[in-house]
Amino acid sequence: MTRVLVVDDEPQIVRALVINLKARKYEVDAAPDGATALQLAAARHPDVVVLDLGLPDMDGVEVIKGLRGWTRVPILVLSARQTSDEKVEALDAGADDYVTKPFGMDELLARLRAAVRRAEPTGGAEDDVIVDAGDFTVDLAAKKVNRDGRDVRLTPTEWHLLEVLVRNTGRLVSQKQLLQEVWGPSYGTETNYLRVYMAQLRRKLEADPSHPRHFVTEPGMGYRFER
Repeated sequence: MTRVLVVDDEPQIVRALVINLKARKYEVDAAPDGATALQLAAARHPDVVVLDLGLPDMDGVEVIKGLRGWTRVPILVLSARQTSDEKVEALDAGADDYVTKPFGMDELLARLRAAVRRAEPTGGAEDDVIVDAGDFTVDLAAKKVNRDGRDVRLTPTEWHLLEVLVRNTGRLVSQKQLLQEVWGPSYGTETNYLRVYMAQLRRKLEADPSHPRHFVTEPGMGYRFER
């Protein structure tokens, strides 16, 4: 059973989320502030976190950074903040998706399911592939990346984006295709997501992130992975 950690200081929102999630057979823990959220995450190991940015004791971005220090659990941000800069800051800190308040419960649940799905391991013979890019290797079966003899920690969304590009080595993958494959069918225009996550992949994997050799941008079109 999938365990969800809801982090929000508005009791009515927490109540609505708990009722709707439990009705769909999720196990739910709730935290009213950042400190409690970090403690519960360490103790209960949720499969996904739904996080409000406006918490009473710390900014939600700090909670994201705290979680990303030790876990790749999918983080779905829920916030009344609507500016692009604030969304990018949350995504850049390691969030996987962003839902703006007020929100529709069906949309939130769909995005939550997508976040969990992205984090699930997939099996099958086609995954038994190790791609050697020279500067790093990608193990599609184990969902691991190794650079200079060390494993590189990627969030589920970073991994999914990398996986789509690697499976299409040498081929241009359009922005729309990437958005829909990684974030879901309702996405297609949120190109700032791609910009943030491509920057993170380059920072973690390219020898010179400002002059990428492996993650190539085709301006206005999409991205291409080259070995």
